[in-house]
Amino acid sequence: MAQTLTITGNHAAAYGAKLSKVQFISAYPITPQTVIVERLAQMVENGELNAKFVRVESEHSALAACIGAAAAGLRTFTATSSHGLAYMHEMIIWTAGARLPIVMPVVTRAYAPPWSIWSEHTDLLLERDTGWIIFMAENNQEVLDTIIQAYKIAENENVLLPVMIGMDAFILSHTTTPVEIPDQELVDNFLTQETRRAFLLDPNNPITHGSMTYPDWYMEFRYLLYKAMINAKSVIKDTAEQWRKLTGRYYGDLIDCYRCSDADITMITIGASAGDAKEATDILRSEGYKTGVIRLRVLRPFPDKELREATKNSKLILVVDRNLSPGIGGILLHEIKGAYQTIKKQPLIHGFITGLGGRDITLQNFITMFKRGYEILEKNEEPGLEWINLRKEVL
Repeated sequence: MAQTLTITGNHAAAYGAKLSKVQFISAYPITPQTVIVERLAQMVENGELNAKFVRVESEHSALAACIGAAAAGLRTFTATSSHGLAYMHEMIIWTAGARLPIVMPVVTRAYAPPWSIWSEHTDLLLERDTGWIIFMAENNQEVLDTIIQAYKIAENENVLLPVMIGMDAFILSHTTTPVEIPDQELVDNFLTQETRRAFLLDPNNPITHGSMTYPDWYMEFRYLLYKAMINAKSVIKDTAEQWRKLTGRYYGDLIDCYRCSDADITMITIGASAGDAKEATDILRSEGYKTGVIRLRVLRPFPDKELREATKNSKLILVVDRNLSPGIGGILLHEIKGAYQTIKKQPLIHGFITGLGGRDITLQNFITMFKRGYEILEKNEEPGLEWINLRKEVL
């Protein structure tokens, strides 16, 4: 029977891995991710989870160990954050190119210097071109459910790609909320334990894997990775619908639309703060404003067509970035602008940067950003980029 526990997002991630019956775990501690793998280590030690837990000296080694396990056909799991994710970068690229269905939650954290352990999305977004499918969760329940769904997606024979699940540091990772833990039999029926690789490392059937490829074939391998990412769109949608039928829980598939079908202004954001954006929308709707929110649930494959369809009635799109690409601004702002380059009538798109280094993005901030959007429309201003909540001393 399903049970409800009041747990942190980190523990929700650990339960998601346990329910998925992962067979191999390797990780290196880093705040604020450490609790995920600590809880899994406890589960392995006390017999709750039948898996091999390998301790290593770095995040680079953790993912390297997972690569070996996944290539041998094991269902594999790791987790990291921020500088650990950056240290893994070489192996992240290798994992995708090798088409290994590893699942990895990333507790999003700002980069140093100066040192910060609080949430920012730059670390996750810097990995967007590596070939991993990338989710971003809004709440602890979605963390657990998405990890289970991620294995279904990653192991699909038309996909075979690794998956990251982003979750905001402390806002989700260390905050306790009620989370329904599905029945193990339900998850077992949802996730089969079939062989998860077309080509497995097997001493009895040796193959060459990941060796030198000359220019006459390398491009074809990259095309196949590209095609797999395109295939993932429909698989993600199908998997979300299957999970809704089994549990009644649905978070959107690629995007999560909230009151956006008739919105004059649609705000696009990611992560835990989307809940405050939705509440701001409810408040403004009660005052006569026609606002809506789109939460990007999936960042890769990028939901370009889905965004265009969901915002076709919007006069203005507001993009809230909890990240920074110095020299260009918000990463999401420019990704979203690119999604509209193929249509004749392009909407107005205005960006905000806020919440860096874990600074609070309040309900009032979202209301202010929406009202700023109406000011842009009323004054016929040229859309651009603004910073919200900067200290006045640096302005």
